[in-house]
Amino acid sequence: MLGLFQRKDRLIVHGEAPYNAEPPLDRLRAAFLTDQADFYVRSHGDIPDLDADGYRLTVDGMIATPLELSVADLKARFAHVTVTAVMQCAGNRRADMLAVAPVAGDPWAAGAIGNAEWTGVRLADVLHAAGIDAGSPRHVAFESHDRIAGSDIRFGASIPLAKALAPETLLAFAMNGEPLAPEHGYPLRVVVPGFAGIRSPKWLARITVQDHPSDNPMQADDYKLFPPDVTAETADPAHGITIEAMPLNSAICEPARGAALKPGRHAIRGYAIASDRAVARVDVSTDGGRSWAQARIDRDADAPYAWTFWEIDRELTAGEHELAVRAWDSAGQTQPAAPDDTWNYKGYLSAAWHRVRVTVA
Repeated sequence: MLGLFQRKDRLIVHGEAPYNAEPPLDRLRAAFLTDQADFYVRSHGDIPDLDADGYRLTVDGMIATPLELSVADLKARFAHVTVTAVMQCAGNRRADMLAVAPVAGDPWAAGAIGNAEWTGVRLADVLHAAGIDAGSPRHVAFESHDRIAGSDIRFGASIPLAKALAPETLLAFAMNGEPLAPEHGYPLRVVVPGFAGIRSPKWLARITVQDHPSDNPMQADDYKLFPPDVTAETADPAHGITIEAMPLNSAICEPARGAALKPGRHAIRGYAIASDRAVARVDVSTDGGRSWAQARIDRDADAPYAWTFWEIDRELTAGEHELAVRAWDSAGQTQPAAPDDTWNYKGYLSAAWHRVRVTVA
């Protein structure tokens, strides 16, 4: 596996401390499974240096039998499961909202996303071993080893019990058949397919079953969706929508924004994702959305939480062209036309048509 600094050289780095980076889109689109070295990194503090041999996971709260488990315990006691799923930052494609008006956060392009085979044990199996009562409406809170930048508070988040008990939700120790890289959560992380990456904490230290969502700032105050008239000064977290499931989205990975092309036939490629629904159709325009053609789609029917690749060949004549893509899901829903439609001051859930301008000469 490449060292961290070698992997950094492969990515577009938005911040060194905390380390946040995304891959170039052509490399992201090159393989259905995203290599760890090409997988986006979202950190909220320093990357902890953890020793797997001394690592212990605590499971406590509203359970009958508190547990303390090593990675070896997890591997020995519970069935190993592999789930192919997308991980995506809630701020993916924030740059498109930034073009409308200033927003908070890193200016992610469309690369704060990746698709991997995650191997681990089902969180449900661990919770059942701890004697959880699945009949009560509860929440499962996570605490990690990393500390939120600028504070002494450990990172934390929570998910509803129903999602924690879903068969796709994992405590993962491997990614694409390799141990997790340090920046991807070594030695153990949560993987919550379909939910924003914030709900899949890395460097997991503790799992607590409780009757309320986590009161960690990452859960209680941040990652909330607000209307466009709300500002950082007027935002009340109690009135924001907690970001969990991610919206239908798509992006053009090739050609790149600003590409200079020769007249002729060109392949236009990208990805689409619909969380727990299937991508049913992808439309591509070469004239800014005035006319559309249907792309070929390639998806794995056995991996409902993976992304869908799409591709179309179009004739491009001399001049400037605005390429655009929109996806449709199995419920017949599609994406908003412009980032103005869903703009918010944090730049979350940017899912309007993805537009790429190219010049043909």
